[in-house]
Order: sequence, then C-alpha cells, then structure tokens
Amino acid sequence: MSYIPPFTISPKVINLVADISSQIERYTTGIDHEDKLMLRKANRIKTIHSSLAIEGNTLSEKEVADIINGKKVVAPIREIQEVKNAIKAYELFEQLNPFNINDLLLAHRTLMEP
Repeated sequence: MSYIPPFTISPKVINLVADISSQIERYTTGIDHEDKLMLRKANRIKTIHSSLAIEGNTLSEKEVADIINGKKVVAPIREIQEVKNAIKAYELFEQLNPFNINDLLLAHRTLMEP
C-alpha cells in the first residue's frame, strides 16, 4: 500500500516551496556573512595585537580592539600610534604585492609613521 498525501502537489505548491527555500537560503547566507565579518575583525585584532606585542607594545587585546573601534584608550601615545599604523597597514594588505620592493617600503613607511 502506498502513501497518499493529504494534499495535491500543484505548480503553485512547488513555487511556494521554491520561494520558501530561496528565502531560507538568503537568510542563512546573511548569517554566514555576518559571522565571517565578525571572525575577520577578531582575527585582525589578534593579528595586530600579537604583531605589536612581539615588538614590545604592552597594550592588551581589548585596548587594541578599543582603538580599532574608535574608543579612547589611556596608554602611551607611541603605543597607540603603533596600533593606528598597524590598522592602516592592515587596510593596505589586499593592494600590496609582497614581492614588490616599493610595496614593502610602503608597508614599512605606514607602520613607522610618527
């Protein structure tokens, strides 16, 4: 004996199912995109903090995040400037060719701005 559903599958029902599926896909993609942006920002904060810590910068990861988010941080001016310069260099990343001396010099100059 085969199952007989309590409804009729019609072109209208198929279109409604397709619309629902499309909306779910859009919603899921939006969530994934937001999660990716948050992860990218968290990675940028960790990268900047770790890179500067190696060079002796004593700011915490939270302080680096606060600077990135435009908040005021009470710390030595030089260390705050190092974070701001690293942010600028990070923003240049996609445009730089690591095998081009001029791009390397630009990155270095950006990091060393007073």
